Amino acid sequence: MRTLKTRHQFYLPDDLSEALDELASRPGASKSAVLTEALRAWLDRKAGHELDQRFGPRLDRQQRTAQRIEATLNIVAEVLDLFVQHQLTIVAHQPPFDEETGQLGIKRYRMFLDQVGRRLAAAQGQPRLLTLTEDKQAP
Repeated sequence: MRTLKTRHQFYLPDDLSEALDELASRPGASKSAVLTEALRAWLDRKAGHELDQRFGPRLDRQQRTAQRIEATLNIVAEVLDLFVQHQLTIVAHQPPFDEETGQLGIKRYRMFLDQVGRRLAAAQGQPRLLTLTEDKQAP
């Protein structure tokens, strides 16, 4: 008669053997059941590491993508901050549009882009708008 279980013979240290005997002495428990549960739990825990190995690279790629998006968002925030400041202070009272004013606008636009570049380089990607907000919250 063939069973669905395979017999194994192995040696245990004395302290583990005593602990196994104690667990198996409880009603409804057996050494086979205790060892089966322990082995199954150990294998399941090892499978958790396999999931990390399997999905870890994907999560790393998603994290790098999120970091690139955050860096782009920081640049957009910096540009918006500078543009609003520019609109509210420098261009508040501009004369009627003519050729000279158009040239002045192009010059100001180039200065605007240069200033955004300098501020991003100085802040190393941390937008000034967020830095100012954090400074105000500090005690």
